[in-house]
Amino acid sequence: MYSKSPLAEAERVKEEKLHVVCIPTSYQARQLILNNHLTLGDLESFPKLDCAIDGADEVDAEMNIIKGGGGCLLQEKIVASCAKEFIIIADYTKHSEKLGQQYKQGIPIEVVPMAYVPIQHRIEDNYGGDVKIRMAVAKAGPVITDNGNFILDWHFPQDLSDWNKINEEILLMPGVVETGLFIKMANKAYFGMTDGSIKEQP
Repeated sequence: MYSKSPLAEAERVKEEKLHVVCIPTSYQARQLILNNHLTLGDLESFPKLDCAIDGADEVDAEMNIIKGGGGCLLQEKIVASCAKEFIIIADYTKHSEKLGQQYKQGIPIEVVPMAYVPIQHRIEDNYGGDVKIRMAVAKAGPVITDNGNFILDWHFPQDLSDWNKINEEILLMPGVVETGLFIKMANKAYFGMTDGSIKEQP
């Protein structure tokens, strides 16, 4: 383990009687909050958050981040955008000099179902690489997000680097809901190393 478990943090909240309201980004996170008897909230009641803490699929040297391997990229980005401070906690395998060096599953892009084929072709034509619709494992057909959309995974060329520009351009494509690129959103990232130490970035 490279960080304290959610159960340990839940016990600390209860023992020290801390006033903490938790905003989940997925059904699984919601169940963890409820099962540990923590205070469940939502963005309608708490639109401004003190802190958002999340994992990542990859973080490069410039704090460009790929998230959404679990399929909740839209909710995760919304919550992160509402927080005064956004912290990433991950193990050493998520740290890289440039995106795609460690994480090989591509950049997830949530899209409206009717638009997934045109968006596939547009991204490949504009930037290269290979875009595939994410298929479900436990059922036939594509993965359906909590919002009723599809996810495309873009395996991008390694010579790309202007991620802010690329992210903005993809978001302008009709049918794109959100991307798994979190550009300059995180304030800090902490990586658990094999020797038990913690590496901080930046």
